[in-house]
Amino acid sequence: MARDRVQVIGRSSASPEAAWAVARDFCGHWHPGIATIRAERDARGSLVRAFKARGEDTLYRERLTFLSDSDRSLAYTHLEGIAGIDRYDARFTVSPAKDGGSSIEWAADVEAPDAARAASVCLGTRPIFEAGIDALSKQAECQAETQVGTVFPSVEVEDLSFGEAPRLALTVTPRKQGPLCLFLHGIGGGRANWLPQLTAAGSIMSAAALDLRGYGDSTLGPDQSTIDDYCADILHVREALGADRLVLVGLSYGSWIATSFAMRHPDLLAGLVLSGGCTGMSEAGVEEREAFRVSRLVPIDAGQTPADFAPSVVKVLAGPNASDVTKAQLLQSMAAIPATTYRDALMCFTNPPERFDFSRLDMPVLMMTGEHDRLASPTEIRGVARRILDQAPMPDVRYETIMDAGHVCNVEQPEVYNRVLLEFLGKLPK
Repeated sequence: MARDRVQVIGRSSASPEAAWAVARDFCGHWHPGIATIRAERDARGSLVRAFKARGEDTLYRERLTFLSDSDRSLAYTHLEGIAGIDRYDARFTVSPAKDGGSSIEWAADVEAPDAARAASVCLGTRPIFEAGIDALSKQAECQAETQVGTVFPSVEVEDLSFGEAPRLALTVTPRKQGPLCLFLHGIGGGRANWLPQLTAAGSIMSAAALDLRGYGDSTLGPDQSTIDDYCADILHVREALGADRLVLVGLSYGSWIATSFAMRHPDLLAGLVLSGGCTGMSEAGVEEREAFRVSRLVPIDAGQTPADFAPSVVKVLAGPNASDVTKAQLLQSMAAIPATTYRDALMCFTNPPERFDFSRLDMPVLMMTGEHDRLASPTEIRGVARRILDQAPMPDVRYETIMDAGHVCNVEQPEVYNRVLLEFLGKLPK
C-alpha cells in the first residue's frame, strides 16, 4: 500500500464568508471541469455528489464526510470513478488571509497499491484543484454577499407522563411518520430549556423533550440511577410514542447519555446531535472523576440545595454577553433541581462504565458548542468531531461553533442553533 498527498493553496480577494458561500455547496456547479452534477442521498441521508467531467463518460461519485460552517471546512471521500486506488480522502478549507481576502486550501490523501499509481492520481488531481480554486475565487469576488434571515415554523405541544418508579414526563409535538427527535437536557437543566428547538423540530418530524429521572415532573427510580437506566428510559419513550428510530439531541449531560445510548443501540438511531459535550467523564481517570464529584457535592453535603448555589453556576454556564432573560432562565432551571436529584446525576456521571468506541457510530452526527463554553470548549469538541471522522466506519460529521454563546448554547442562541439543527434533521430519511 502506497500513500501520496496533493495540496493546493490559492488566494482570493473575496471575503472568507463569500468564498465559503460558494464552496459549501457540495453539489454546486461552480467547477469549470464539471459537465453535469446531481445530488444524491445514501440510505442514511448522507450527501453524495454524482458528476461527469467535461469530455468524459465516467461517472464520479463522492460522499460528504465532514462539514463545518463555523470552521469553513468540508471533507469528502471518493466512492466511484477513479480506477486503481484504494482510498481518496479530500478536504477543502477557507480561512482569512493575513493581508485581507481569503486563503483557500484544497488537499487530498491518496492510497493505491503502488507508489506510481498514487503519484499519478495526485499529479492528475493538482490541475483540477487549481482550476477549481481559481473559478471559485472569481465567482466569490463577483457575487453579492447577502444574509437571509430564517423563519422557523412551530407547532403545538402537549405534556404527558407515563410509568411508575420512575414516572417519566415529556413535552411532545403531534405524531408524524419517521424518526422521533428526542431532546435530553443537561445536569443543571430541564425539558423546558428545549422548547424553541422542540417546536421547530416538530414542524418536520415527531419530537419530544424529556425530563430526566428526578428532574421536573419525572421521578427518581428506587435505586441510584445508572447509564443503563437512562438508556432504558429512552427505549421506553420510543415504545410509548410509537417510534421506530430516534434522533437524540443532547446538551452536556444529555450528550453523554445520548452517546452512551449510541454505543448500545446504534441501529436504533437515525441521527445523533451532541451539544456542549460528548465524552463527559468517560475518558477521565479515577482521580479526576473523584475530584469532579467531590467538588460539586461539597455544597450538597453542607446542606445546601441547587437553588442556593445556582447563581454561581450560572456565572460559569452563561457566555459573557448573555442577556438577563437568558440568565434568569438558566437560574430558574438550576434552582428547580432537588438536591437528591443533583446528587443522583453526579454519581451516575462520575461512574462511567466504559470508554466510548466511536467506530460504533454509523449514523450522521452533528456536534455543536458555544464559543465561550468553559466546560466543553470549541477546541475540545472539534477534536472529538475529528476523532469520530477518523474512527466511524462511514463518517458523516458536522461541527459548528455557536458564536457568542456559553455552555447552554441552545438557550443563548436559539435561532442559530435551530438553523443548524433543522438543516441536519431535514437531510435524514423520513
